[in-house]
Amino acid sequence: MPPRASKRKSAPPNSSSVTSPDARSVSSKVRTKGFVKIDGMFNSYANSSSGLIDPDGIEALCSDLRVDYTDVRILMLAWKLKAKRQGYFTQDEWRTGLKALGVDSLTKLKKVLPELENEVGKPSNYEDFYLYAFRYCLTEEKQKSLDIESICELLNLVLRSKYRPQVDLLIEYLKVQSDYKVINLDQWINFLRFCEEISFPGLENYDATQAWPLILDNFVEWMREKHS
Repeated sequence: MPPRASKRKSAPPNSSSVTSPDARSVSSKVRTKGFVKIDGMFNSYANSSSGLIDPDGIEALCSDLRVDYTDVRILMLAWKLKAKRQGYFTQDEWRTGLKALGVDSLTKLKKVLPELENEVGKPSNYEDFYLYAFRYCLTEEKQKSLDIESICELLNLVLRSKYRPQVDLLIEYLKVQSDYKVINLDQWINFLRFCEEISFPGLENYDATQAWPLILDNFVEWMREKHS
């Protein structure tokens, strides 16, 4: 229920608490001015028709940054921008992300990429980035899984640098097995959990009676047969 309106007369407005139209206009101009360079960068890569940085624009950005289009740092940049659609950056995403990075030029963006890697590598951020990487690759509406080929590429991109032995064998298994054509988010999350929690390559503490997805039970069985 909405509160009742007071019958008492309102007190006259306090001049110190009321923002005049002129003050609001100045504030808006200050905010806009703060994004002039960032917007200039955005416009240099954005498609003038769509008003978005599209795959061609990202490729041009990569060329100017001298990094490959498939470099994990570009995925990290998308994570920092909180980009919702793979291969596209909106102006709001660009503004928010670059402002957070303290970047307003290509030179500064080049310099900040190593710092971004360090930021993603922190335990408090890595799981969020890992989950983001999966969701970012869901390009179709209501899509909830990724094909095995895409999963192998993504594992190689985001997890191999931290858990190379595990990821190399997991990718090998995924390519030879025939039970699974796609991987869902729960399975993806458990790939990371497996790498973090299970002793490798001995697998001594792996307990199939625990809440592991069947695909990991099968992977462990395949590994044990492979090394027996």
